[in-house]
Amino acid sequence: MSKADRLFERFPDYIQNFIYKNSWTEFREIQIAAAESIFETENNLLLASSTASGKTEAVFFPILTLLEEMPTNSISVIYIAPIKSLFNDQFERLDVLLKESGTPVFHWHGDVSASHKQKLLQNPAGILQITPESLESMLINRSNDIIRLFCDLKFVVIDEIHSLIGSDRGSQVLCQIRRISKLIGNEPRIVGLSATIGDTEAVGKWISLGSTRKTDIPVVSQEKLTWRLGLEHFFTQNQNFSQSPQAENFVSSEKAKFDSGFEYMYDCVNNMKALVFANSREETEYITATLHQIAKARKDKDIFFIHHGNLSAALREEAEAKMKEEFPAVTCATVTMELGLDIGKLERVLQYNSPHSVSAFLQRLGRSGRRGNPPEMMMVFREDEPLPNAPLPQLSPWELIRAIAVIQLYIEERFIEPPIIRKMPVSLLFHQTLSVLASEGERTAKELAETILMLPPFVEIVKEDYRDLLVSMINNNFLEMTDEGGLIIGIEGEKIINSFKFYAVFKDSEDFTVRCSSDEIGTITTPPPIGDRFALAGRVWEVEELDTSRRLVYVHRVDGKMEVSWPGDYGEIHTKILERMKKVISEDITYLYLKENASHRLDVARTLSRNTGIDCKNLVSLGGYTKCWFPWLGTKSFRTLVRYLKFRAGSLGISNMSYDGCNYIMFRLDKYDEKTFSELLLNDVEENGINCLNLIASSETPISDKFDVYLPSSLLKKAYATDKLDSTEVIDRIKKLYNQFH
Repeated sequence: MSKADRLFERFPDYIQNFIYKNSWTEFREIQIAAAESIFETENNLLLASSTASGKTEAVFFPILTLLEEMPTNSISVIYIAPIKSLFNDQFERLDVLLKESGTPVFHWHGDVSASHKQKLLQNPAGILQITPESLESMLINRSNDIIRLFCDLKFVVIDEIHSLIGSDRGSQVLCQIRRISKLIGNEPRIVGLSATIGDTEAVGKWISLGSTRKTDIPVVSQEKLTWRLGLEHFFTQNQNFSQSPQAENFVSSEKAKFDSGFEYMYDCVNNMKALVFANSREETEYITATLHQIAKARKDKDIFFIHHGNLSAALREEAEAKMKEEFPAVTCATVTMELGLDIGKLERVLQYNSPHSVSAFLQRLGRSGRRGNPPEMMMVFREDEPLPNAPLPQLSPWELIRAIAVIQLYIEERFIEPPIIRKMPVSLLFHQTLSVLASEGERTAKELAETILMLPPFVEIVKEDYRDLLVSMINNNFLEMTDEGGLIIGIEGEKIINSFKFYAVFKDSEDFTVRCSSDEIGTITTPPPIGDRFALAGRVWEVEELDTSRRLVYVHRVDGKMEVSWPGDYGEIHTKILERMKKVISEDITYLYLKENASHRLDVARTLSRNTGIDCKNLVSLGGYTKCWFPWLGTKSFRTLVRYLKFRAGSLGISNMSYDGCNYIMFRLDKYDEKTFSELLLNDVEENGINCLNLIASSETPISDKFDVYLPSSLLKKAYATDKLDSTEVIDRIKKLYNQFH
């Protein structure tokens, strides 16, 4: 009997019937591997396979089988997802199966009714779908119920695990699992699911942190790449569609009324089921507003929707529902639509400018191509036409070059960025200290340290640093020492944990809610005065009334288009992408996915690189004392190099330093020539190395995470130097710079 036959025979009748009804003729390799791990071992499991490969069924078929074979007396499975909309979506196609199994499924998050939660509390069983924030709330507010609710917990399934790992939110989940395990005296098996993981071994180790279980990582044969991919480029000032003869296939014969690049984007997706991705909420808002305008000008039916984190749940749900219907619909989105929502037969994905990572590219590309069709993506780049007297580095189309590098890295190497595991998540350390005390009550400093520092994310935190944190928390009334020498929550700590916002470890802002009559539109950070206008949800709104005490903005809609701005961090770029960008401008390969404009723009950039030496030199002169360094470093190392040059600016004779992303650094070099400059750099790093802590100014307190504002400056500096800076690649680039002149 084959593996597949043995697997099928073990499944209970209702799963076998489900397979028959769905006309499955064979199991996929990943499904067999997952079942073998769940059935035949007691290990954790990391299941990494492409979008729509059946990962959910692959793990729940054997899990449900085990639950039938060995019934439990509590919640059996915790299913954790990064966004609430994944709950219904991922289980919708298993709904019939779950009903036939008799396994109840409970939801627990802020939108769930008290009566539904009460059913779970009265009879804990089956599968609990929950967000990290709601699980944190449960640990604190229902600490006495944890053992009763989870005493027979068998599995924790973490969906879209790549979106959690490396963040405080993912580390929070690990803390929660280990805290529950300690309370119930039982270690559930963790199952991680993802379509885009770069270093599976690293993620497997992360899953097993603080656990006695190993993590199985099935290796399946890689599928042949079949994509429909196109990249096109436009200059924003050029309104002539003859920029590209191929554009005539996509645009109407009417004269362009708007930016030609946006008109091209409109025709790429109009009358289709499509997603339009951008890298920020600002870009998403502007694109949506422009597409609305074009539809109105052409008298077309407006099928354009918007989806991002600052919109109301109602507007996001409307976009999701429209995408699941059979009719044409286009949603402009940020990362919120990047995750595994099944939105039906998506014909095309349109990406505006380059994704920041290979992972994001694959996630977005994978939204299309379901139901047996190959994934299809168009990327469109808009660029101000450079003036002839613009500085040399500003003449290159960096977004286009990065997109090519991202695509080529995956085609050539199947490269996906490895997870970034932080060694000093001090904001989360503060949070979990308060959470554990709120949940478990008074602890001595020693007991608290033993509990907290044993949690997986904090294994590299030294006792001295944790002692400094506790002293600071006591001095600032976040903690209070009792007469018996124990620690409890202090007055200021009570203020923090008594807010529902405490449960989330990601940064939030004190946003104002925007309402139009009874409709909730979304949130904005800073409201404009009455009578002023702002953009949100792809529309323009005029302020009618401000209720600052309740943080409400009442508006009415007006025609037009405006730009909008939110604070935010748009992610880090890996060094391999920058290194591949250098190869893009120096090699003569023709990329078949480039359309005419994009191909021509790349040819011009390559000619410029050869004529100026950018393709082979790291440091070039821009005339006079002005120099430009192309270090080809990712965000973390580039950040370190910039800080190092500022730190050594006086001795190196550097001034007027400026930079753009990770692409280049321009500066004035007054005292030395390039050769002497490279010698001074190399001598300094060989003699002294680069101490990342020294690169942080004494007056600087680097704040980036939610609870950083409550932490001592010395701890924040050490954490920043440890997790945000890295000198290894910087030293390598300094050596290469030296070799350029010797």
